[in-house]
Amino acid sequence: MKFIGVIPARYASTRFPAKPLALLHGKPMIQWVVEGARKSNLLREVIVATDHEDIRKAAEAAGAKVAMTASELPTGTDRIYAATKNMDFDVVVNIQGDEPLVTGELIDSLAGLFQKDNSLDMATLAHPISLEELESPNAVKVVVNQKDEALYFSRYAIPYSRVPGAKAAALTGCLKHIGMYAYTKNLLKQFCEAPPAEIEIAESLEQLRALYLGAKIKVLRVKEASLGVDTPDDLAKLEKILRGN
Repeated sequence: MKFIGVIPARYASTRFPAKPLALLHGKPMIQWVVEGARKSNLLREVIVATDHEDIRKAAEAAGAKVAMTASELPTGTDRIYAATKNMDFDVVVNIQGDEPLVTGELIDSLAGLFQKDNSLDMATLAHPISLEELESPNAVKVVVNQKDEALYFSRYAIPYSRVPGAKAAALTGCLKHIGMYAYTKNLLKQFCEAPPAEIEIAESLEQLRALYLGAKIKVLRVKEASLGVDTPDDLAKLEKILRGN
């Protein structure tokens, strides 16, 4: 089974323009992500899918291959499809370009699910949720079945509508979703060639399109999320943590 990793990295960002090039502990953030991904034992190659020449140069300097993609692509998944549709692989891991502490071990744990179950279409990550995360629309929740397959994703406090989370004995009815994905080549093609689903539009969550299409999404439980960077403040906090270590 051939695994590849793709890091979608666009230049424009409403909250943090040029984020992949922002310096963290003296290195561009995209370099941190590439170096972490290249420690994977399963990925045959690591590709940065970008729309900007400066990101291309930084990615290549870090040892990644680069695919130039159109700026107007709507999502990271579309960017990955544009970069890989003519490539030979079985599974692609979508590695977030704003998680500089990503590890090869985490990537291999996710990709390895497909070695254990060749009927999988897609896999993702989640960790135990806090009450604050449960109540926040910025934290995506996932409900799973007894096989840890996703039933539904939401920004709302599912399934704590009639019994609020604050009154629940334990918050085990859902997990906090982490936005790293792995897809088979067939599902990626099907996903990107299908129109957005109504439930996807309503929740503003593209993974709901995969469920709508009938995909089986395995959810790998991890202890906690890695530290991502959404804003310059997040970058400053992470810089302090790295300096402390």
